[in-house]
Amino acid sequence: MSKKIGFIDYYLDEWHANNYPAWIEKASGGAYTVAYAYGEIASPLGGRTTEQWCADMGVTQCATIDELIEKSDCIILLSPDNPEMHWPLCQKPLRSGKRVYVDKTFAPTAQIARDLFALAEAHNTPMYSSSALRFSKELMELPEKDAHFVLLSGPGKPENYLIHQIEPMVALLKEKAVRVQYNGVEGAASYTVEFENGKLGVANLLVSGAFQTTVKFSDGEVVSIPESTETFDRLIAGMIRFFGTGEVQVDKNETITIAEILEAAHKAEKVPGTWVVIA
Repeated sequence: MSKKIGFIDYYLDEWHANNYPAWIEKASGGAYTVAYAYGEIASPLGGRTTEQWCADMGVTQCATIDELIEKSDCIILLSPDNPEMHWPLCQKPLRSGKRVYVDKTFAPTAQIARDLFALAEAHNTPMYSSSALRFSKELMELPEKDAHFVLLSGPGKPENYLIHQIEPMVALLKEKAVRVQYNGVEGAASYTVEFENGKLGVANLLVSGAFQTTVKFSDGEVVSIPESTETFDRLIAGMIRFFGTGEVQVDKNETITIAEILEAAHKAEKVPGTWVVIA
């Protein structure tokens, strides 16, 4: 019998919720199925209600988060474009002791990120979060050497797509972030992040285009990656491993560092050309 996954979302009719169920079933060979769902509100994108979404997707609607937790073997907390909802929506799942994956962007502030991990740990609830871009085939096949400088570019708006560049930046540079500077022109935003031990990362949002990465290692080698592939395939595969073993796929300290950078980056947007120190 397949393990039952419960979806908790601010609203269910969004890209991740619409695609994850089929990907999970395929990647797990049917061992895991999205069986239950709870949505706080009807979708503001198209107006589809939780009831309609569940009927369309063949998923059982739960009237409360408590009901979903009781029925589910493991939980995916979505709300990918509304990270401010993660704190209220996580309160009961992170007290459940069941394995919880929290979708990107994990938290709107570093303090909320720390508090979410503290809540999970206090109740022995295994939990992690990540952008799919961390798991791209190209990044995972990079040589295991010390990265010194990372330049990234890709599409999207900063409020929900900057995470897709900061996540791999932190994963590659593996140091504490010190400060962030923002510069931008029409249709392009650029964030420079200074890390400890002389490391630097630059993230450029260009509205459209592929996710591209250039890495310079401390030994001088430079690797350029023209696109990022298999991102969601590998994200989902890791999620299934986590649900099976309870072993988290991303270190919490990296997730907190990412939240620190994102919080400082959004402050830096208000003062272009000025360094914003990460507290």
